[in-house]
Amino acid sequence: MTTQEGAGAAPGAGGNARALNNRVHHVRSGELDGHAAISGGTVDSKKLWMGLVENPPLSATDNHHHGESEAGIYVVSGHPVFVYHDGTEEVRLAAGPGDFFLVPPFVPHREENPDPDEPAVVVIARTTQEPIKVSVPELYHLEETAAP
Repeated sequence: MTTQEGAGAAPGAGGNARALNNRVHHVRSGELDGHAAISGGTVDSKKLWMGLVENPPLSATDNHHHGESEAGIYVVSGHPVFVYHDGTEEVRLAAGPGDFFLVPPFVPHREENPDPDEPAVVVIARTTQEPIKVSVPELYHLEETAAP
């Protein structure tokens, strides 16, 4: 196997180089742009956003959805709880390391970390190159629509 340093950018292009799309890109753990590892801004991704998010102990996000983007979530550590509304009541899905979740487009939800001591760390992948987060005042059931 051959290892190439700096294989993500055009040779000799300097720090503001656009990523090349004819090779594999390596984003090291210390090179994240905020939460983003894979995005249009980091590696010129066209249809994917991936990032690492750490939710502190005893925290919760606001109620939100990710617009037209699907979100895949992998729990790295901690025990987050994912909350959504099923049309009757809020549903709480407790998670642990190694668990995966799919949040379909436009489904309102929130993430909680009820643990008083341990942060919850998750990797998120979305089907848009940049993160979409639309805050909503409360959780509600998203009615399914028939495909055209």
